[in-house]
Amino acid sequence: MGVYLSTPKTDKASADGENDRVRFGLSSMQGWRTTMEDAHAALPDLDDCTSFFGVYDGHGGKAVSKFCAKHLHKQVLINDANSSGDLPASVHKAFLRMDEMMKGQRGWRELTELGEKGNKISGMLEGIIWSPKGGDSDHLGDGWETEEGPNSNFPGPTSGSTACVAVIRNDQLIVANAGDSRCVISRKGQAFNLSTDHKPDLEGEKERILSAGGFVVAGRVNGSLNLSRAIGDMELKQNEVLPAERQIVTAEPELKTVKLSEDDEFIVLACDGIWDCMTSQEVVDFVHKHLNTEDNLSDVCEKLLNRCVAPTSGGEGCDNMTVIIVQFKKPLSSAATTSTEQPAATAEEMRPNELSGPDDPQR
Repeated sequence: MGVYLSTPKTDKASADGENDRVRFGLSSMQGWRTTMEDAHAALPDLDDCTSFFGVYDGHGGKAVSKFCAKHLHKQVLINDANSSGDLPASVHKAFLRMDEMMKGQRGWRELTELGEKGNKISGMLEGIIWSPKGGDSDHLGDGWETEEGPNSNFPGPTSGSTACVAVIRNDQLIVANAGDSRCVISRKGQAFNLSTDHKPDLEGEKERILSAGGFVVAGRVNGSLNLSRAIGDMELKQNEVLPAERQIVTAEPELKTVKLSEDDEFIVLACDGIWDCMTSQEVVDFVHKHLNTEDNLSDVCEKLLNRCVAPTSGGEGCDNMTVIIVQFKKPLSSAATTSTEQPAATAEEMRPNELSGPDDPQR
């Protein structure tokens, strides 16, 4: 059977939610793949003024994507509390913190419990025997490096995951991305990419890979990974003289910050299973069309998945698929009080469709 099923699994996990700032819908589908390795997080009320949405596309297993969906947004809050409200810096730190947290005894145990069914019992039993000492075991920042056990020297997972997140605070949108999942914003019906698909052949990515001692062949890092940035994949982060940002593969996110305006309608976050099949503008047009006929945003997401799934196995449309649509409610919170502090991003600052890249100015 290989990496594909004989028939696709088209049942979907979907959800809707909203608050006074945004409404969202999401859906995920395993499709033709033999396993589901995508994960997501949708928290419209991360705190009183912040919403968080993220898609995580795992490779080599589902443990890392699930780990990110469980922990990354919590780290954003922890870092934010310690950085005087510098939200972009907090998000940046949260991405790099994932790799640190997945090392050692507790990292091994959590990844084992989140991974394939055969490993869960081992992880849970070891968690009982080698439980964290003192305090709340779920208090992030406590015990991750100091928990003792037979896997204290665990170097981190060989599997990995992309991460593409959108954090909305009042009228500020921060998008952080590592990998080839993507975030797109619709401004008056025009699609603008707010993230770059991190592929090894991109000039800046290839330069970092070669400088760190890696190589690119057939569009893959060291002949294996078709991404140049990811959380996990620790065997590609072993150069001890280089910081995390300069490793062959890095979890460092590319950040873009945008001041939302009345022209901004919604964002779409999705794994590459969607973008392999449709361009950014095609997805925005599709959402616009079905917003007029569907009551729930999750219904629009489900129709998008049905549109992308391939009729036969092999090639485009056969990947796991996850999509989140976040629609902005108007008037935007705090727009009136902050309108003079920072100009809105213009069309020139957010290049449309596939034209946006790593050299785009960040607001």
